[in-house]
Amino acid sequence: MTATVTRTGEEAAPHVLRRVLSVLVLSQALGGAGMAAGITVGALLAEDLLGSTGLAGLPAALFTGGAALGAALIGRVSQRKGRRPGLALGHAIAALGSAGVVAAAAGQWAGLLLVSLFVYGVGTATGLLARYAGADLAPPERRGRATGTVLLATTLGAVAGPNLVGPTGAFAHAWGIPRLAGPFLLAALAYTAAGLVLWVWLRPDPLFLARLQQPQDTPDTRLPVPEAVAPSTEPRASERFSPGVVTGATVMITAQLVMIAVMTMTPLHMTGHGHSTQAAGFVIALHVGAMFLPSPLSGLLADRIGRLPVAAAAGAVLLGAGVLAGLAPPDSVALLSCALVLLGVGWNLALVSGTALITDAAPADRRASVQGLADVGMSLAGATGGMASGLVVAGGGYPLLAVTAGTLALAVIPTVALRAASR
Repeated sequence: MTATVTRTGEEAAPHVLRRVLSVLVLSQALGGAGMAAGITVGALLAEDLLGSTGLAGLPAALFTGGAALGAALIGRVSQRKGRRPGLALGHAIAALGSAGVVAAAAGQWAGLLLVSLFVYGVGTATGLLARYAGADLAPPERRGRATGTVLLATTLGAVAGPNLVGPTGAFAHAWGIPRLAGPFLLAALAYTAAGLVLWVWLRPDPLFLARLQQPQDTPDTRLPVPEAVAPSTEPRASERFSPGVVTGATVMITAQLVMIAVMTMTPLHMTGHGHSTQAAGFVIALHVGAMFLPSPLSGLLADRIGRLPVAAAAGAVLLGAGVLAGLAPPDSVALLSCALVLLGVGWNLALVSGTALITDAAPADRRASVQGLADVGMSLAGATGGMASGLVVAGGGYPLLAVTAGTLALAVIPTVALRAASR
């Protein structure tokens, strides 16, 4: 297909943007179901195979640590080859990791489980990196809403996934596979389908079109290098760490650490107090829905009232989530559900506003690499939160973890947003 951009600086035709968003929406709906598998049963599966609550946070650490590598890898591939091969590759890796988790559970191989969770994590980075593809072709005043559209599409699969813990577990059991591996069977199929959708239909490539659209005579996109030197495809330090990029990355990284830490331990907190895995799956389904369902509203707010006010609000919402989770009686599914919904909403506000800040600050010819680096930071923060969460709960309990995480969010996110606003 020929791109509908005839000269540099001209915006892509609306139907091209709609086509790109439609393909991304379909792939995200499929990928969301795969992502939910690790969130819902990863910690429970590790506890079962490793026999230790203190190590139950290891799966989150592994697949978020893997996501750090995935963000860098997919960002680099996208920078050089385009969004289509980068995102399709990520989904293929996630499908491979999911299949490895199923094999590890079937054979009771703890080593293979840990390796497969890491590979799975490498691929799951794709789910969030796709939001940048949604913003590639959008004009600045609509980038928040374009990002929100792609994230919203994740809701269908991500909410359905945890609620399929019972049926997929029964299917796995019928084939002689542990019930907890059932969601990863679904993940392997979902990620394979998502990768095929992107590979076949994500044409024209949105990142390449965005480069064609970028005006070459504006001060913020000129390359200050001698004419004889060909411009590098890697971001310079001044572009990686410009104020907008730093602010957006800090907002997203902090929110990711807080969200992963509390979310990872919630199923264990519930099952440890007599709740069923299905009840834990229901709470996580509400949480995942809250992570993505508000995306259009978050995007609209980021476009209308500004990225920084929305980021500051995220810190306050995450504090409320942590305090409510910490104070909720362990037998109250309703209060824990409310806390996890707030946790998802706060994360969403931070993600959408941070994404818009980074996309605004990164020039199109360096954008994919800069965005990949930001998501590397998010993934490393998630790995830290996942690993530390198990240790904190083992040493001080779930309420301490939740309140501490919420306090950290309030201390960091509004502070960096206010400092950026003062500049």
